[in-house]
Amino acid sequence: MKKLLLVLSFFLASTEVFAVNSQHCPGSCPSGTPSSNFVVFRDPYTLSNNATTKFADWVAYRITPSTIQGGRSRNFRADPILFPSRTLEPNDYDGAAAQIGTDRGHQAPLASLGAFSNFEVLNYLSNVTPQAAGLNQGPWNILEDRVRRLVQTGGFSEVFVLTGPLYEFFFASLPNADESHRIPSGYWKVLYTNVNGNIQTAAFIMEQTTPRSANFCFQQVTIDEVEFRSRLNLFPNLSGASTFEARTGLLRDNLGC
Repeated sequence: MKKLLLVLSFFLASTEVFAVNSQHCPGSCPSGTPSSNFVVFRDPYTLSNNATTKFADWVAYRITPSTIQGGRSRNFRADPILFPSRTLEPNDYDGAAAQIGTDRGHQAPLASLGAFSNFEVLNYLSNVTPQAAGLNQGPWNILEDRVRRLVQTGGFSEVFVLTGPLYEFFFASLPNADESHRIPSGYWKVLYTNVNGNIQTAAFIMEQTTPRSANFCFQQVTIDEVEFRSRLNLFPNLSGASTFEARTGLLRDNLGC
């Protein structure tokens, strides 16, 4: 029965063969990942797992006032529905904080989605990467908090978020990992809202070397730049996407920028 429930709780697909649709993506989910990627569907998020890097090439989630809850436990585990060759285990992170200065950083944030009854899936290592502590605890954390404020006090009923890694230079390796992996050199995050046809977006790229004191507002880019550097098409079947992908997003004011 347990295996049956696991099968019913997710579906794996090749992102090159199938258009990926999810409640967490406006239109279809990003395309352009390797055909060997697995797409994992869960209540709080959808992600595309890369067996080579051991991390998700993209993670999509939808924040509403009812999804937010802080104070949830961080019991990190290997993802039980992925083959061991596709993901890391908790002991692979041993010594990482002391030796290379990284945290276990959630891609779909625990605080933003902690109200889900199965919030524990946010702690699966398929949704986690080694993220530089200064970045994770500094501008990246502040940006995620500002996104939560959009639905808490900013007048938006929902915000769609796409996020993922970049691999543009060597940053570090986990000192005690017993399997091959590739730590991201940086991260991107794209926000999308649609209120009665009024689409507003924002996009950010932050390197692992971004200082803790950096202002996230100064890391804003266009969606076109995120797509160029990640080699993904973030909104492959969304009508009119080209009209907002080329400009700096209009959500900057709402985010306090």
